[in-house]
Amino acid sequence: MSTRSAPIRLATRGSALALVQARSVERSLKGRRHDVELVEVETTGDQIRDELIHRLGKTGAFVRSLDEQVLDGSVEGAVHSMKDMPTDSPEELIVAAIPQRASAGDLLVTPDGSDLEELPAGATVGTGSLRRQAQLLAKRPDLEVEPLRGNVDTRVEKLLAGHLQAEHDERTAAEEERRGNADDPEFEPEYERRPEEWIEGLSKIERRALERDVETTYDAIVLAAAGLERSNLLERVPTRPLPIGEFVPAAGQGAIAVTMLDTELAESVHDAVDHPRTRVETTVERTVLAALGGGCVAPIGIHALVQGEHVRTRVQVLARDGEHTISVSRDLPVERHAEAARELAGELADRGARELIEEAKREADDEETAADRSDDEVEE
Repeated sequence: MSTRSAPIRLATRGSALALVQARSVERSLKGRRHDVELVEVETTGDQIRDELIHRLGKTGAFVRSLDEQVLDGSVEGAVHSMKDMPTDSPEELIVAAIPQRASAGDLLVTPDGSDLEELPAGATVGTGSLRRQAQLLAKRPDLEVEPLRGNVDTRVEKLLAGHLQAEHDERTAAEEERRGNADDPEFEPEYERRPEEWIEGLSKIERRALERDVETTYDAIVLAAAGLERSNLLERVPTRPLPIGEFVPAAGQGAIAVTMLDTELAESVHDAVDHPRTRVETTVERTVLAALGGGCVAPIGIHALVQGEHVRTRVQVLARDGEHTISVSRDLPVERHAEAARELAGELADRGARELIEEAKREADDEETAADRSDDEVEE
């Protein structure tokens, strides 16, 4: 039981998904008699809504603003999606707790439930992740992979918008035809329900999608299973799991982390919230990522799963166009998992991963330089 009289203030992003994650931590702490207050903070990633994650300038676009609140004493802790956390966080910050992880994998989301192989040649797939882009192109080089940003609800709406609006146009035209043939007893309408009845039967997210401006019509999008599950959308849209062996998730995907500064308070939070197996798995993943030095500018997938005395670890490093891939699957000993993870990263680097990551960094620098030049031209 905590002897602290003031509430533990936890910084969180204000998105629906971030609040769901923060509230799960809040419930766990309150279950151990801690008083908790959530503090919403707008991050750099939230402010720059029209940029892809890898072009936000620095790693940790959704993290640093929260941790700054911890470092300056405005709050006692911050709740993060672990996959967004940079591996070079300030040394004084403590990862106080890592709750039990949700599903780590990715899902293909389509309007009709198609799987990846069923998508037509040249289909447009949306993602804001370099890793997912490279993995998609490695599997289906014919695909058109287009940028996609926004919270989970927004991304699903963007997927549904073009298809629903096309169907609405078809239904509206069919209704006009029905009215034009109202006196023809042999006329059979194409749709039983009229457009307004069809709209009434749509879900809330479908209605919002119907009202969106369509910039890109996506045939599919790729999202984290954990995000859809925590947003209560998993049962509302058709999904197909992408095999982890080919679509290795981002390090820490599906996991939540609580960062703090005060050692004594961090220990108390650790005892209330931390899940030992998840901590081992995410430690392996983040250790490999840090040793490879890929950050968020290189397509790298890392997934670890504790199985008895070993940690089954998959690592995948790709070229950004998906043409070259270096991958490995290895059982690491639990008792020395961090050291073994560093050794595995060194082996991958020697096998060519270092060159792929350096090339990805050069491409990212070239993109940033081109973007800066474009901005200068606009200003002039």
